Amino acid sequence: MKILIAEDDFASRKFMLRFLSKYGECDVTVDGEEAIEAFSMALEAGEGYDLICLDIMMPVVDGYHALKMIREIERQKKIPESNAVKIIMTTALSEGKNVTKAFELGCTAYAGKPIDQEKFENELRKLGLIS
Repeated sequence: MKILIAEDDFASRKFMLRFLSKYGECDVTVDGEEAIEAFSMALEAGEGYDLICLDIMMPVVDGYHALKMIREIERQKKIPESNAVKIIMTTALSEGKNVTKAFELGCTAYAGKPIDQEKFENELRKLGLIS
């Protein structure tokens, strides 16, 4: 599995990298702009991501905008929804309006921080990313 972690907080980024490395190759970005760029470059190279973990509160470009742009790139490239990258929003923002907005923009799942590893792994199973 190929994974992109977009997280501006060093401790959270380090945790996610250590946690997800056992499931596949991980790339890391520190803001939404880098995440969009990494996603585009991976697609161009024919090595798209299977999973993107996106924080919402990031500098330069926030996670909402990055999510919107990634879904737009997929539409432009005519990637069928069944082949779209799985995007899990990983954030401390757990208010209903934040969750709703993320799903309206096209996220696949939502994980509140601090990340509960067992719940996160169950979500990965539900998405068919791990067995």
